[in-house]
Amino acid sequence: MPLEVFDARTDVRNLFITPEIRARIMHFEAGQVSAGHTHDLGHEMFLVLDGQAEFTIAGQSAILGPGQLCVARAGEWHEIRTLADAPMTLYLSVTPHVEPTHTQWDREGGTRLPYRYGLAAPSTSPESVDVLLERHLAATDALADAARQLAGIQPRQASAIDLEQMTASFQELYARFQALERAWNELAPAAARLHDPA
Repeated sequence: MPLEVFDARTDVRNLFITPEIRARIMHFEAGQVSAGHTHDLGHEMFLVLDGQAEFTIAGQSAILGPGQLCVARAGEWHEIRTLADAPMTLYLSVTPHVEPTHTQWDREGGTRLPYRYGLAAPSTSPESVDVLLERHLAATDALADAARQLAGIQPRQASAIDLEQMTASFQELYARFQALERAWNELAPAAARLHDPA
């Protein structure tokens, strides 16, 4: 695969999306306010590239400018408010990026709203939900098998402190987990469309 180069001046879009990470350049107009939300699983990092904005994370606010970075940890409500006098451009990444990627809240009542799937990266799979469900269930079984194997082999490897073998078996488990994440991220938005096609 060729080296991909992105330019924050022209590539104002999602740059890279996998279950492990979502990377994006965003542009906000002067005075624009993002929709406040949380991520149940993921941490989100924001790096201001140009302009200034007020970031509110977990009830605390700060104004950040070019070169400054802040983090909204998993479960922390966050919102971005661009200052009224100028636009702002930022880079953000969310990791992991597993459906549902955003949790919306009723600001007045503080209650979680129903999950919405495919907000940041809708499923583009041409396969039916039945095929996607079958793939998800197979990935679930494969992860369970890898976890059982890891649980059985790690004590023997640990007794000899065989780090090479311990690493290899852990990596196998993680690879199975990544396959499950990919299968889930394809299934969830597609299945949600069946129940709520609007």
